[in-house]
Amino acid sequence: METDALKLWQRYKERTTFHDEIGLSLDLSRVDFADDFFDQQSESINKAFTAMADLEQGAIANPDENRMVGHYWLRKPELAPSEDIQQQIKVCLENVKAFAGSVHSGEISGADGPFENVIVIGIGGSALGPQFVSHALGCSQADRMKMWFLDNTDPDGIDKVIDEIELSLGKTLCVVISKSGGTKETRNGMLEARAAYERKGLNFEEHVCAVTGGGSALDQIAKDGGWLKRFPMWDWVGGRTSETSAVGLLPAALQGVCIDQLLSGAGACDELTRSSDLSNNPAARLALAWFHCCNGKGEKDMVILPYKDRLELFSRYLQQLIMESLGKDKDLDGNVVHQGIAVYGNKGSTDQHAYIQQLRDGVPNFFATFIEVQKERSGELFHVEQGGVTAGDYLSGFFQGTRKALYESGRESITITINEVTPFSVGVLIALYERAVGLYASLVNINAYHQPGVEAGKKAAERVIDLELALFECLMRRDGHPMKVDDLAMEMQAVDEVETIYKVCEHLCANGRLAKLPGEGPFEVQYTFPKGSSDELPLS
Repeated sequence: METDALKLWQRYKERTTFHDEIGLSLDLSRVDFADDFFDQQSESINKAFTAMADLEQGAIANPDENRMVGHYWLRKPELAPSEDIQQQIKVCLENVKAFAGSVHSGEISGADGPFENVIVIGIGGSALGPQFVSHALGCSQADRMKMWFLDNTDPDGIDKVIDEIELSLGKTLCVVISKSGGTKETRNGMLEARAAYERKGLNFEEHVCAVTGGGSALDQIAKDGGWLKRFPMWDWVGGRTSETSAVGLLPAALQGVCIDQLLSGAGACDELTRSSDLSNNPAARLALAWFHCCNGKGEKDMVILPYKDRLELFSRYLQQLIMESLGKDKDLDGNVVHQGIAVYGNKGSTDQHAYIQQLRDGVPNFFATFIEVQKERSGELFHVEQGGVTAGDYLSGFFQGTRKALYESGRESITITINEVTPFSVGVLIALYERAVGLYASLVNINAYHQPGVEAGKKAAERVIDLELALFECLMRRDGHPMKVDDLAMEMQAVDEVETIYKVCEHLCANGRLAKLPGEGPFEVQYTFPKGSSDELPLS
């Protein structure tokens, strides 16, 4: 009689595909779809293949902004729908390499000598991809330059980076990344960095380059200021798919990563995943596995578990790629569907001592994706026990044990295996998930290439700043006379936004920009300017 273990072994052989041309295998044996599941979904996946082909040929894939989506062209410029775009891609790549070479040779230097550090200033897709690649492929001693990131508008976080690098700012190159130039977090980071350079008596313009849209606000600032270099961000490349554009290639090249290999890996994966043969298309198989696990409705979370420290930031990178692409309230027909897949993760075997307990025995509201890396290290093996046992053997054992324990508890999982973490394999992983996201979006009939929710959040944030300015103006009109929050809201003609005004007042008080007089309770206190403050708006 065939045991359950032997049945699983047989299913492993049937449902694992090996893609030697990209150095990857995909194991779906622990996903419990029916044997004819792929046949049942053939019409839907063929429709997805057609939509993907149309996208690569230049169809308007983002009707909200009337733009094409062409990140695949970055790896194969000849696919671009015009010679002009093809040439732009090639020229940009040449310029990235030339600039990085000039920086490394010392031809382009800072005030205190050759550049040794890079501060990348960006947010979202302008930081997550570069951070992931930097962490995955950095080698500390072998890196040409040390990487730092200002990826938020948190003053304390900015201070932390500046404090660590302050003594070598004259040998530090800044790369400011923003397509529009209007992204407030990036603008704030740029202004903070400029101030840090000026405090050291350094000319910021001699230590900075830009990656931005042609004619954007940032492009104009860089042009007028005579910045070292400007690199393009095209409207047909979205932030979350921009790692193989100058957004990701420039920081990687400056660090010393072989960007040709990164592009080669992504391009090889693109080529393989264009196939309509489901038996040999890992992106399509991955998308269909998601569809099964989530019932096509995002009913379960995706837990990313890379068993490799270098891939620790992969889950953060995938959060944006997957959740911003798939998290939509309406489908392509205008129906309210509230689609999406929540993504979280850390790394193995750290998770053995963190949330694996809940994954095995708690709420079964997820499916796992294990990423297995075969090669332990680049140097000589070290034995931690007799018999030749290594730390990497334990890592592999924990991976296999966790996979088994989850499946025995009815938790499904996918396993992606690569041989080692290299620029080529990282390019493969990036392209694999980009393609899977696009195909899955077609399966559930949504647009993966717009993000109305992000824009709504930005507008809401801008309204908070408007209220802050109105609050100062209100207090100035009243000569700083102390006022309760309800009275302030009434005076500002913003009664419906009294809670926001309260939060603004508390934030300003915590930072010494307003003072408050005690009342009978937290909502009876009165707010005014601090003693000795000027009558000017305390915002500059």
